[in-house]
Amino acid sequence: MNRHLTLFFTLLITCLTSCNSPKNQEDKTKNMQYPIAQKQAKKLTIHGHTRTDNYYWLNERNNPEVIKYLEEENAYTHKMLSHTEKFQEKLFKEITGRIKKDDESVPYFSNGYYYYYKNEEGKEYDIDCRKKGSLEAEEEIYLNENELAKGTDYFSAVGFRVSPNNKILAVGIDLVSRRQYDIKFKNLETGVFLEDIIPNTTGGTVWANDNKTVFYTKKDEITLRSYKVYKHVLGTPISEDQLIYHETDEMFGCYIWKSKSSKFIIIETASTLSSEVMYLDADKPNGEFKIVHPREDNLEYSVSNYQNDFYIVTNWKAENFRLMKCSVENTAKENWEEVIPHRDNVLLESIELFKNHLVVEERKEGLMNIRIINTSNNTEHYINFGESAYLSYIQTNREFDTEILRFGYGSMTTPSSIFDYNMNTQEKTLLKEQDVLGGFDKNNYDTKRIYATARDGKKVPISIVYRKDTPIDGTAPLLLYGYGSYGASMDAYFSYPRISMLDRGFVYAIAHIRGGQEMGRQWYENGKFLNKKNTFNDFIDCGKYLTENNYGAKDKLCIMGGSAGGLLMGAVINQQPNMFKVVVAAVPFVDVVTTMLDENIPLTTGEYEEWGNPNEKKYYDYILSYSPYDNVETKNYPAMLVTTGLHDSQVQYWEPAKWVAKLRDLKTDDNSLLLHTNMDSGHGGASGRFETYKETALEYAFILDQLGITE
Repeated sequence: MNRHLTLFFTLLITCLTSCNSPKNQEDKTKNMQYPIAQKQAKKLTIHGHTRTDNYYWLNERNNPEVIKYLEEENAYTHKMLSHTEKFQEKLFKEITGRIKKDDESVPYFSNGYYYYYKNEEGKEYDIDCRKKGSLEAEEEIYLNENELAKGTDYFSAVGFRVSPNNKILAVGIDLVSRRQYDIKFKNLETGVFLEDIIPNTTGGTVWANDNKTVFYTKKDEITLRSYKVYKHVLGTPISEDQLIYHETDEMFGCYIWKSKSSKFIIIETASTLSSEVMYLDADKPNGEFKIVHPREDNLEYSVSNYQNDFYIVTNWKAENFRLMKCSVENTAKENWEEVIPHRDNVLLESIELFKNHLVVEERKEGLMNIRIINTSNNTEHYINFGESAYLSYIQTNREFDTEILRFGYGSMTTPSSIFDYNMNTQEKTLLKEQDVLGGFDKNNYDTKRIYATARDGKKVPISIVYRKDTPIDGTAPLLLYGYGSYGASMDAYFSYPRISMLDRGFVYAIAHIRGGQEMGRQWYENGKFLNKKNTFNDFIDCGKYLTENNYGAKDKLCIMGGSAGGLLMGAVINQQPNMFKVVVAAVPFVDVVTTMLDENIPLTTGEYEEWGNPNEKKYYDYILSYSPYDNVETKNYPAMLVTTGLHDSQVQYWEPAKWVAKLRDLKTDDNSLLLHTNMDSGHGGASGRFETYKETALEYAFILDQLGITE
């Protein structure tokens, strides 16, 4: 369950000797006894309805029997896939062999320095660098993440923020994978970390302009909701930090950042459907925050600063959002003036402000467009990308007085690229295209955007990619990915690991189903609350369209999704279990009713506006009708690999664990059902540049093994 889920999956198979063929291994292992979780009936009653949960006890994280069960499942998975180990290793090397070991990011300029990171062969984490004034200046390594990660099973560094005088770095460190970060401060002149350490935060900091005051957000210890904003003065005890804002509404979280102009410190509190923004003069850290406009139900807005005005992206009387502006001194909604009107067929997603240009990210027909408006002469144009399915985005643009926009671009055949774009001359300069080693040639692959007709007549976009020599005659194996929640748009991105699947004859497809926001805000609204089943129906209908139109074989249809996409996997196999050959469900949100009734679980209350509040009977009944765990039945299911992380803060490990236990008890087939728990990680899996691809290799080895592909 994650609002911004970004899980990317990849590819593998089984490599066996002639005397250890898949059939021989199957004969050796199919009679192995899988783990059987003990049943302890738990009665759960609400609205006069009682559910019996035999595996509720698996939520006892500190119970040795729970850990024992998870380890037994891991051992079983290891045994059942032992015949693929050599091939997993081969594919891991194949995937990582495409990645340039010694690499460097494109530098960006900020406050007198060029910032970038570099990677060195044999090291898992970034080395963060900067150069003063010029790219020809001496390199300064301001943080070597590899040194901080020594001796840890997991490491993540986020929220890099340097003080306005360029002397002190603030950074959030997580060593557990629970997304609870300790903020640390490093003196960049001496290289020494300060004694100030702030625990249990979101990892981000905002500097006031005095170079000593920082604002940060803390998380609730139980629910992990970002709910308090504090102010810290360097050199003073953390216990004396001043509470600036406390968000008491459990459906809201609060976040803090600094305007691009550096004039204001911004606090935004937001639920799924409502937001409220406060601002403070960054020169006056001891001042009082002012509200732009008080929160209203179903009113969303965000602000950017330009001179003495706020530019406001909002859904006020605009389902697909529009752009407004107001003076900093008169911010109430009645003073907002329209800059870009609402359009029924275009979703306004975000803006970037420059001295003489306004840049707008707009989504139309499922694709992101970048619109350039010259505010000095009122002319405008769009950047031409030249492909039918792609990913584009505004990159890091810290400078204000410039004609250059930095943006990113890629597609399912074009590696991720960074461009500088002259907004006056419309000249594009390619700064870096992602290196893909091992003889990759994008001209060997084809990508396109097609549309499936859903059962209610809606046209659902599908992005597909395959090798040009793959026969599109209904015989190819097909891997279909989906997400479809939180309004998250799944763009057609490039993937290193996916190449291994494409080169083994797979067609890969992304179904842009309702619940995402690819086709505008209504696309999202029609895939949530009491419309959630549209998400599942769209995915099934996309799968049928692809096989009926010869993009893949009906008996080789494999599906994959993670987090809320794991809910998708669980729902569609309950509806159409015989339609799918293989399923990979990563960190799946499958116990929807129980989770959404437990306000002590992270994210629950804040997500009532996504799924509905099951304390209300109409939502309880509807969620219960599709919740994957509650709808497991005595019937055949496809081959399945389910993954989770013990420290997952978004979808607790026990949801997939319970789901697998119940499936084992009720399913009537002999198809593989495997659970893999990473005992050291959380929602995003293993950390590090390369380590994560071992989990990718496991997932795809499972898929390929089920199809009998061995090389």
